[in-house]
Formats: sequence, C-alpha cells, structure tokens
Amino acid sequence: MIAPQCFVLCIGEKLSFIFGRPCFASKDRMSLKEKFSDRWKPFERSLQFWVRAVDIYVGYKVCQLRTRLVRDAGEQEAMWERQHVLAAEKMYLLCSELGGFFLKAAQIFGKPDLAPAAWVRRLVTLCDRAPETPFKVVQQVVEEELGKKFDEVFERFDVEPVGSASIAQVQHPGGELLMMIDIHNLQAFAKFLQKEINFDLFSLTKEVEKQIRYEFDFRREAEAMERIRIFFRTNNRAAPVLVPRVINGMVTRKVLVMEFINGIPIMNLGDAIAQRGIDPCGKLATAAKQKILENLTLAYGQMILKSGFFHADPHPGNILICKDSKASYLFMMLRIFSLFFKVALLDYGQVKQLPDCLRLGFANLVVAIAEKNPSKAAQSYRELGIETLNSDNDEEELLQLAMKMFDTKLPGGITTLSPFSEESSLKKISVQSFPEELFSVLRTMQLLRGLSVGMGISCSCAEQWRPLAQEALYRAGRLKGDP
Repeated sequence: MIAPQCFVLCIGEKLSFIFGRPCFASKDRMSLKEKFSDRWKPFERSLQFWVRAVDIYVGYKVCQLRTRLVRDAGEQEAMWERQHVLAAEKMYLLCSELGGFFLKAAQIFGKPDLAPAAWVRRLVTLCDRAPETPFKVVQQVVEEELGKKFDEVFERFDVEPVGSASIAQVQHPGGELLMMIDIHNLQAFAKFLQKEINFDLFSLTKEVEKQIRYEFDFRREAEAMERIRIFFRTNNRAAPVLVPRVINGMVTRKVLVMEFINGIPIMNLGDAIAQRGIDPCGKLATAAKQKILENLTLAYGQMILKSGFFHADPHPGNILICKDSKASYLFMMLRIFSLFFKVALLDYGQVKQLPDCLRLGFANLVVAIAEKNPSKAAQSYRELGIETLNSDNDEEELLQLAMKMFDTKLPGGITTLSPFSEESSLKKISVQSFPEELFSVLRTMQLLRGLSVGMGISCSCAEQWRPLAQEALYRAGRLKGDP
C-alpha cells in the first residue's frame, strides 16, 4: 500500500476524474435514440456556441453604437458597465453549461487586467469548478489501469474530490472529438474577430489545439512534472516553488498518482490573511503578497529563460500557498505571514518547450523592456518572427505593445487592457503574424499579470528577469563583457 498523502487524477469514462456522467453502454447496445443523440451532439454543441458567442459580440457592438450618441462621459461609463454585467452572465452560462474546453477559456477571460470587473467577478468562480465523476467510475478506471484492487493500492481514499478539472480529467468515447470541435469553432470565431482586433488570433488557437491534445495523456504530464521538479532542485539552493512528486509505478495514460500538497488556493489568500487577524491591505499582507509573487515570477523566469521548458498554465486554480513547516514556531509567535510561506505550482498538463532561437529572442526582448529600449524591442520583434502590417512602424509604439504583452507591470494609469479600445496599441500596430510557440509565453505573462493586478501588487517581471535574460544571452555568446 502507498502512503495516504497522495493526490489522484484519472481519466474516466468522460473528460477526468472529477467531472461528468459516466456512459458504460457499448455502441452495440445503444438504442436508436442514443445513437442519434451522439451523432447530433457535435452539431448541437456548435450551434450553442455560435448562438451565444454572436449574441455577446452583437451586444457589445450595439452598446458601442449607442454610446456614440451620448455625450456625457458618466452616462457612457454606466452604459458600458451595464453591458459588461449582462455579457458576463452570458459568458458564465456559456462556459459553465458547455463545460470542458470552455471552463479553460473562463480561466483566461476572467483576469483582472484583461476583462472588465464584472467579468472577473462572475468568471472567477469557474477557475476550480467542473461537474464531478462518480467515485465508482474513478475506482473502476484505477483498478483497470493499475491492475490491482482499490484496497490493495490505497490505505485511505477521500471520495470527495479536492478540485475539479476542465479538460483531461474525464474522458468518454468521443470526448476528445467534442473538444476538437470546440477548438475548431473557436478558430473560426478567431478568424472573424482578428479583423477587428488587428492581431493574429488564429495562430493562438492553433497553439491551444496542440496543447489540448497533450492533456489526454497523464504519462506526459508526469514526465513534465518530474523534469521541472528536478530542474528547480538542481538550479536553486531552495526552489522558488514546490512541485508535487510523482509516485513511481502509479502512472498510466489515464491515471496519475502524485504527492498531496496541502495549501490554500491563491484566490483565497486575502481571506486567509484576515482570519489570522492581519489587515489584508496592510503593510504585512502586502509584504506577503510581494514575496509570493516574487517567488512565482522567479520560477517562471528560470523555466522560460534558463531552460525553455516551462509550465504554461499558471491560472489561480493551479497555485497554492503553503506554510513552511520549518517556520511554524516563528509564525505562531510573531504572526508574520510573508517570509514563511511557499508557493506550490500544480497541473502540468500544459507545458511548452521553446526552441533556443525563440528563447534567446525572448531574452533579448526582456532586456529591451527592462531597459525601455525601442530599437532593441524592434530588433527582437524581427528575431522572434513577429510581423506587423508596416515595416516602418514607430519603434516607441512597438515597445509599448511589447510591455503590454510581455510584462506584468501595466503602464501608468491603466488598470485594464482592452484590445477594442481606440487607444490600444493593436489598433495602431496590426500584428499580422505571431509565432505559435510564443503564445504559451504570452498566455503565461497575461496570467501572471492577472495575479499581480488581482493581488494589488505592481511589479515588473521584465525587471526581475533581466539578470536571467542577460545570463542566457551571455551563455549563448551574444552578450560580451563580464558575466
């Protein structure tokens, strides 16, 4: 028997261990009605997506036209706020009712720096929610995959799931097909939308498609988890984040057993601070949040710039805050929250390996952002293969766009980035081509910024990463002088 302190993921008869209704009947036994239902489901799902997506889009376009007829700025703002609330409810229903891939979409759209506050308030509840798979399904899959009776494997097993996943953790016949249909619908919508945003959204969805396919094999996730855990251990005296340890001999395509890490979701950090009698907005709490973000940002800087192999899904549901047991006495005596807590990074279903050419090109861009060097930023665009509509675009505007895409610190006076805004850099610089491999970096940056804005901490990852970027360039022979 293995130790009880472990965590199990399993792909059951639907899309993982923690959501969906099981379907055991074979196709031969299915009634005519069930066969028809299965064949109709992809069309029904596509129809639901398009009806809802177009409804949200048209709502914003109508609001845009109506606000042009109003001169009072206060009334315009009120009109937009009402539209945001209405659209947020529609987006919530789309993601929660269709589930699967769209729960993952909610994690992206529900970020404080990207979406309106109404969207964030509504979608944040979906970060760690998905329908649960019955325990009997989990038990059956574990026994089939590991070739042992359940009681022979586990001393104790909590039937209530710790959390629920949106993609890999439940799979039934045809589940992966439905996921691909969702992505292809999104790709078609992206082609339409990118004409207005002036950004290569289609390449982004192609990269998402590649990443989603990887999430259907837990063996790959286990290998990625161990690789990153060993990387942190060998490159740091003390790893900036905790990575769960994979339990040897307990990994198959459908089952993954790993070390259980006890902690609180980063979304609940403010409540945890308040419960300890500390003002969530006070200096002590701010120092704690600053330290947590520093560790998390350092971890990503090392992965992206030093290794090129990185965890590409840092949404709030995948980040836990854990108390350092070595400091428990000091914590109880001094009630200091900031220095004695560690960050745990979960869910390695989405990882990315950057080729060296992109890793070094991104390192050059990080230095350009940290130095606020427009010429170097323009050079980095060319090196990375980011193509804009005109070759003679203003270099300062290119730098501003780079800062908004690849730094966690928002420019002064900006709290939300709206690609539809007339002042948006995307309106001024049309990005015609964007490397698919770089979208995982872009998404990671946006999620890290969302955490920063959500915690009320203004910090620049480019400034923190500058030494790491310079080291990478120096080791590649592209930076002269004393290392």
